[in-house]
Amino acid sequence: MEREFQHAMLREIFEQPEAIRRTLALYSSETADGYELNAEYFPPLAAWGNPHGEVLITASGSSRHSGLFGEILLEDECGLAVDVEYASEYSLRGGKDLRSPSVIVLSQSGETTDTLAALREARERGHKTLAITNVEESTMAREADVSMPLAAGREKAIPATKSFTCQLTVLAVLGLYESVALNRMNVAEGGLAQRLRELWAVPDAIEAQLDGWAEQMQGLAVKYREAKTFLYLGRGIHYAMAREGALKLKESSYIHAEGYPTGELKHGPNALVSESVPLVVIATVDHALEGSVLRYEKTLQLLADMKAQGARVIALANRGDEVVPGLVSDCVYVDPAPEHLLPISEVVPLQMFSYYMALEHGVDVDHPRNLNKAVIERV
Repeated sequence: MEREFQHAMLREIFEQPEAIRRTLALYSSETADGYELNAEYFPPLAAWGNPHGEVLITASGSSRHSGLFGEILLEDECGLAVDVEYASEYSLRGGKDLRSPSVIVLSQSGETTDTLAALREARERGHKTLAITNVEESTMAREADVSMPLAAGREKAIPATKSFTCQLTVLAVLGLYESVALNRMNVAEGGLAQRLRELWAVPDAIEAQLDGWAEQMQGLAVKYREAKTFLYLGRGIHYAMAREGALKLKESSYIHAEGYPTGELKHGPNALVSESVPLVVIATVDHALEGSVLRYEKTLQLLADMKAQGARVIALANRGDEVVPGLVSDCVYVDPAPEHLLPISEVVPLQMFSYYMALEHGVDVDHPRNLNKAVIERV
């Protein structure tokens, strides 16, 4: 029997595992020898790269947050030099661009006016362009030099959920391709097959956690419904998810929220922390990666300080973590995964929290005020 959902947003949150699988199936497949990239999708990318390893990502809203994820991933995994710009600012800067980066535009609809203007500006400057959109026949997909479509399926709710996690998925695939192309990965020793296997495991992990997250986040929405502002914190690649979690809360429930790098809390924002201003802190870790462990240890220090300060804190931590729960008010568990894949899972409970907070405040979550699915007027 097909499950019924009160709102399109919740249904689309639950559709994410299958949407991610469909998207992965466009670009990779399992063979008798393991997982491999589908060769027919990648030849156009060979001419897209920049000889100096420079990449510019331009996008708006949630898509810009996936771009921030892509920045860290492409720098850490591929050694590329990546900048992320607001699409609404890129084509208005003026002056002469002394660089010639490869450009990625990200857009759910492929029609967002500011991002389309950024794409056209990039082409006018002679930059190679790559469009990542959820509509294969969209204007951006047609006008860019290369298109990497999503397979999220139609997204009805204005807050982006499954299109966002599918954007993260495609960026992860792009990172694997670039790692191979730039000889950052030893394919002969099975590195690519293993990385693809890890990526294919993500939707299964999300699917297994959905019901538990929904139940917990519904309870947390009741507990924190009187909060006036939330500060979302994350380090490294997880900062992008802090930004996205804050945006989801704002647009879904009309509650003010801001996303910060965790280490920046004490550089001003901590003055806001109080009973009515709780923290949401991403404290997951990949114990196989030294840098991730260092970030985790620094986050533990901050959580201990916040506990002594009396702050109310919701934390996302690895399932099985025995330290974080003792330092926070509430702990939400996420199954362990490699550092650069953790964000695809950890953003899902943040989406759910914004959904249930919206219900607590009587918001029409599928149609929040003053917002449209695609911004097609210049702002």
